[in-house]
Amino acid sequence: MCDIRYFRRAFLDYRAAENLLKEPENDEAYMNAVAYHLQQAVEKTLKAFLECVGVTVPNTHDIDKLARMTRDNGSAAVLTEWIIEKTDMLTRWETDTRYDMDYCVEEEKVRRGLEEVGYFLELNGLKETLREELHVPGAKERLAECFPKAYQPESDFEWNCLYQVFRRRCAMTS
Repeated sequence: MCDIRYFRRAFLDYRAAENLLKEPENDEAYMNAVAYHLQQAVEKTLKAFLECVGVTVPNTHDIDKLARMTRDNGSAAVLTEWIIEKTDMLTRWETDTRYDMDYCVEEEKVRRGLEEVGYFLELNGLKETLREELHVPGAKERLAECFPKAYQPESDFEWNCLYQVFRRRCAMTS
């Protein structure tokens, strides 16, 4: 069974970036912090989906490597065109924003990143409100057949994540 806490942590990194950007400071390091949290949201999402298909995830922050592993191992994660095109930039947002004191992420790139990472997370079910597909009568029951008998999702967020992970197995349409 997938550990939903990994998805929750990815979502919380995104929310941290979102909240930081609401009160921007006139400081280059501030934009770097926002970019770092966006990178972490992508990294943790990809790692969570990989773990759900039984892949032992390496200790890496390399988004390109994680994206390739996602494609090669049948992960249910949906990679957007922006994520695929920006793997190198996202990886730099993890390392360079923390260790290169001269590295600065442009505000425009951070704002675009916030929009694109938000879209990526929503496509992959990381949102608080129940996704449309699960409002269909019987959808939750079909999905629950994929879970261990004693497991019951505690929130709409959990239902959303598990839908994305198990929809193919449960013959659910997206």
